[in-house]
Amino acid sequence: MSAPTLPPEDQARADIYALLARLFYAPPDEDLLRRLATTASPADTDQDSPFVAAWNALARSAAVVESDAVCEEFEVTFVGTGKALVTPYASAYLAAGAHHAPLVGIRETLATYGLQRLQGRHEPEDHIAALCEAMRHLVMHCDIDDQRTFFESFIWPSTVPLCDAIAQCERASFYREVAQLTRVFAQLEHESFQMN
Repeated sequence: MSAPTLPPEDQARADIYALLARLFYAPPDEDLLRRLATTASPADTDQDSPFVAAWNALARSAAVVESDAVCEEFEVTFVGTGKALVTPYASAYLAAGAHHAPLVGIRETLATYGLQRLQGRHEPEDHIAALCEAMRHLVMHCDIDDQRTFFESFIWPSTVPLCDAIAQCERASFYREVAQLTRVFAQLEHESFQMN
């Protein structure tokens, strides 16, 4: 039995979440950079929108950056020696001083959808990549109310401060463009959920 076909706008949303998950999980390789550099913004999107501007800026950055440089930027920005310059974990932005509570809430919420961390994965469920991947799953398999609850509880309140931290990080360059696309996309999602 095949999965139901998603409406084009939901497929596009799922694809953006998948891309963001991939970019925040690990630095892009040459193939992904090349695909980003040559992929036009969606034709059905307002070509003067902030989303298109952010997409095009990311594509321009992908066209000129070397994969080795992006790998080094990723390591310095998100991994670091001792302490990363920017933490990619939502718990750091959701509840200062109570870092375990947001992670517990995320785990409990994911469990209600039958989702859990894969064996062999070391990143906790509050990593921005894991949250984007979970949201991709919800877009593909759950109703709008479930999507809204997860997004507004965990992704929206942590995305803006995360993107601010990346934008202010002196070592970030390519990931500043990733952060801007993330911020603009999250804003669109937030506004859409408020109207539904």
